[in-house]
Amino acid sequence: MQTPHSFRAALLILGMLPALNACVPALLVTGTAATMISVHDRRSTGTQADDETSEWKGSNRLPAEYRDRSHVNFTAFNRNLLVTGEVPSDEARQAIGAMAEKIEGIRQVHNELVVAPQASFSSRSNDAFVSSKFKARLIDSNQLSANHIKPLTENGTLFLMGLVNEREAKVAVAIARTTDGVRKVVNVLEIIPEEETRRLDNARLGAHTPPPLAAPVENR
Repeated sequence: MQTPHSFRAALLILGMLPALNACVPALLVTGTAATMISVHDRRSTGTQADDETSEWKGSNRLPAEYRDRSHVNFTAFNRNLLVTGEVPSDEARQAIGAMAEKIEGIRQVHNELVVAPQASFSSRSNDAFVSSKFKARLIDSNQLSANHIKPLTENGTLFLMGLVNEREAKVAVAIARTTDGVRKVVNVLEIIPEEETRRLDNARLGAHTPPPLAAPVENR
């Protein structure tokens, strides 16, 4: 089934939000597109909310001594937390990683922070564009729902998160490796059996299928 153009556009906008969050309202993507994204997500709505809360907690608990000298992103998916960006020292890297491991409800932390100067705004904008290009190519491939993969690009390194089966993981990694602007791919996908992905998909779609319309009652 062909992906609706409105959904494709919504995903492209979402891919650009990390670089545009200073000037784009949070309500930009709402209504039908947001509902479609939630429906096609294999996480429960509760887990989706918990992941967003974990990202917020990570940002707000960043140690004060490193806040102005670091550029750190917290990206959560199915209670796995990816920590990326640039920090001034290995001490900062370890301290931020230890803080992330204490966030309530997180099952695993992937600490991918690097000791380096903070990325420029232009570099971050380009990274966001690379993520959006990957998403668009994933949609065009029509081999899996793009909403099963959560990408994040840092200085040309494309990180892949998501809840997928082995076949879907291979497709996503292959597309990522051939996306223009990607220097390296880091696979932090959570692999589950194909039967489980089918069960989750059917459960999510079934929960959002409207009941059939009642037959009209004739007046006698």
